[in-house]
Amino acid sequence: MTESTTAVRQEAGNDVVFDGITKSFGSTQVLQSIDLHISSGELVTVLGPSGCGKTTALRILAGFEKPSSGRVLVNGQDITSVPANRRGIGMVFQAYSLFPNLSVQENVEYGLRVRRVDRGKRAARAKELLEMCGLAEFASRYPHQLSGGQQQRVALARALAIQPGVLLLDEPLSALDAIVRSQIREEIRRLQQQLGITTMFVTHDQEEALSIADRVAVLKDGVIEQLDEPRTIYQKPSTEFVARFVGSVTEVGATRDYRGGALPVQHPEAGLDTLFVRPEDITLVPDEDGSCTVISQIYTGERTIVRATNPANDLEVTSSVSAVEASDLVPGTRVTPQVMSTPALRVSANKQNPAEQVTV
Repeated sequence: MTESTTAVRQEAGNDVVFDGITKSFGSTQVLQSIDLHISSGELVTVLGPSGCGKTTALRILAGFEKPSSGRVLVNGQDITSVPANRRGIGMVFQAYSLFPNLSVQENVEYGLRVRRVDRGKRAARAKELLEMCGLAEFASRYPHQLSGGQQQRVALARALAIQPGVLLLDEPLSALDAIVRSQIREEIRRLQQQLGITTMFVTHDQEEALSIADRVAVLKDGVIEQLDEPRTIYQKPSTEFVARFVGSVTEVGATRDYRGGALPVQHPEAGLDTLFVRPEDITLVPDEDGSCTVISQIYTGERTIVRATNPANDLEVTSSVSAVEASDLVPGTRVTPQVMSTPALRVSANKQNPAEQVTV
């Protein structure tokens, strides 16, 4: 790591705090008393469906929107009323927003030029970042001469050039194809960890959120439903919304004394607990007297997704199995679903008790 890179890391130690942030547009409340602490050097993804308020939260931190109430603090300083151009925050958008008439190097230098940084220092900083992003050989090219992935790397380098204390990424990968998206995601994470930049990453993509983050904040209707490490979000969702939104689940009704084994395949209804079970936690056992019938297989490479229904009520059960297991589960096979691990979530029948995880 170069001396200048080390300096960036030292200057980038900034906690971010949303303290009771509320935002309304007219009569529509978009954010409701958001409390969120992003530790120095941490990458937090804000995940949620369209319209949940995630981009509004990011824009408030960037200084493009003012909260209706509450405070934003960076490194202990209240920046709620500080103009966007004085916050020292880097931002990467979904649309790369590169200047078409400037070369790659000139795009990366732009923020430094606005800040009247000496030409030699600008050039050295741009060269360093282009090397870090694998773009050194493209310095003299123009945006239209680059692929989408290369343009996004330039946008990232430009955001990092000003040595921001905080980096914001607003759906930065959604315009890229799957392979390039994965590559850029890994590049962002590598640079973020190398430079130690406190980062807020907004996305609606579950895989993206889980794979890149230290912690994930799941938003619904302007409220943080759960804030946890990715593994906890997936394996132990705290609400029904999180269980349904992150990953796939089979929802079934079960009696209060059910503790695993053969799954009573019935619709959730009054008097029954509701189990939220991940596909990898369900196995389908071939059984002539089984409660379900296999209706389809979807081959995904490493795993095969097998779906089965209960003929009596059309409730669908989804299982993720190996290719070997799938060979015994052709459509038409009668099966007995079994839960092999702890359900992701179990909600009590009376719904007065908190959601819980029940060990199988």
